[in-house]
Amino acid sequence: MPEDRYARQVRFAPLGQEGQRQLSDSSTVVIGCGALGTVAAELLARAGAGRLTVIDRDYVEFSNLQRQFLFEERDAVDALPKAVAAERRLRRINSAIQVRGVVDDLRSRNAAELLRGANVIVDATDNFEARFLINDYAVSAGVPWVYGAAVGSYGITMPVLPGATACFRCLYPERPSGAQPTCETAGVLGPVTAIVASLQAGAAIQILSGNRAAVRRKITTVDVWHGPLRETEMPGRDPDCPCCSARNFEWLTGQHDAPVSLCGRNAVQIHANGKVNLVELAARLSIEGKVRWNEFALRFLREPYEMTVFPDGRAIIKGTTDVGVARSLYARWIGA
Repeated sequence: MPEDRYARQVRFAPLGQEGQRQLSDSSTVVIGCGALGTVAAELLARAGAGRLTVIDRDYVEFSNLQRQFLFEERDAVDALPKAVAAERRLRRINSAIQVRGVVDDLRSRNAAELLRGANVIVDATDNFEARFLINDYAVSAGVPWVYGAAVGSYGITMPVLPGATACFRCLYPERPSGAQPTCETAGVLGPVTAIVASLQAGAAIQILSGNRAAVRRKITTVDVWHGPLRETEMPGRDPDCPCCSARNFEWLTGQHDAPVSLCGRNAVQIHANGKVNLVELAARLSIEGKVRWNEFALRFLREPYEMTVFPDGRAIIKGTTDVGVARSLYARWIGA
């Protein structure tokens, strides 16, 4: 590896050679590989974050290309899982680090396995259930994580340093009620997602390089259309918080696990126990509708529904938000 690869970064005095060494020895998990996750992962890869894991449950679509920086048109044509496409691109960007793409959905059953050993977790998810799970794991294991979200022209980010700051459930004891705006319903601008992800990556680099004290313990918001970037003080830890005070990690127990109606996607994700042979499934479904598949996933189209099936048995069923309908379609075409 060329000695000057990280030269401009090392010359930044607060980081320096020692910070770069710690960064190179670190382990990061980015959960979600969409608008936030692709930018954060690329910045961390270019910075030399030594071990980088990217987890995502979805596949690349053309609507992603407007803001999801790691992907190209070919990835959408091939309907590659985002984690696979991201891993390939990140390996080309920096062959000196270890990159692992995981095609899966973070859930209570696999959280410990997927997140074990992380020095920092970057949240690039799109739903509160996933963030509650991340928060439970991070607080229970004492691992810092960086929350981020964006919709429309607005974005928000906040660091969670277990034992030192409020946790996510101190701010959000329960999921917000009522319909929330999503990228599907309200749209989203690429610049705001890039800004939020850059701030997340910046906080992650501070933590990973041994500069945790430099992390700004603020809630940062930005609106690239209507207003400036703002910082507000984080509240103190809630003495009645069910997570960081009572240490009741209910999201890790599995009691909240259920089929998920995907945020703004007109789709439902179904989990099933047991692997699926995509070759056999393709042969069986090809007489029922249009089928495209590769080693990572199979896409089955029979109007008005589209089903994407992964080898672990998980499926994303587009064309409905009704969990009952999705379960019925899964049982009909894949099996009970």
